[in-house]
Amino acid sequence: MVASMKSLTFIIGGARSGKSRHAEELLTTLPRPWTYIATAEAYDDEMRERIAMHRSRRGEGWLTVDAPLDLVGAIAALPDDQPILIDCLTLWLTNHMLAEHDLEAESTRLADVLARPRGPWFVVSNEVGQGIVPDNALARRFRDEAGRLNQKMAAVADTVLLMLAGLPLKVK
Repeated sequence: MVASMKSLTFIIGGARSGKSRHAEELLTTLPRPWTYIATAEAYDDEMRERIAMHRSRRGEGWLTVDAPLDLVGAIAALPDDQPILIDCLTLWLTNHMLAEHDLEAESTRLADVLARPRGPWFVVSNEVGQGIVPDNALARRFRDEAGRLNQKMAAVADTVLLMLAGLPLKVK
């Protein structure tokens, strides 16, 4: 499945469902250069290892842009028609929550930009609302905010894929 030249594909799924790998595979069917917009921040050794694993898996031909907070600015700085992969929205949301930013304003701003793709764009996010109710207020707030963010992204996306055990299921 290859996106049209100006479209948004939203890829959502649980942890280790194959979201990032599938998004990378879709992107590499398109002409280079491929841009990976990373939202993760390496606060500890385990996260540094995860980031290194993602980078090594991608290999040659990728430009990586770090955008833990200013995702809209990172997207705006890229040329039209450039294939991009944003990975991932739940880490971006976490960064904004920790910075105590206005989550509604930030997610609306992002949805407005993603609703008008200037190239083949792929966005990865975690589905966190299908598990048990978290036992603390912060985790419950995160789950709720992630659910609202994911709904906004799905609404503006041309295609929505749900990853389940490494298999993409077309939802929209």
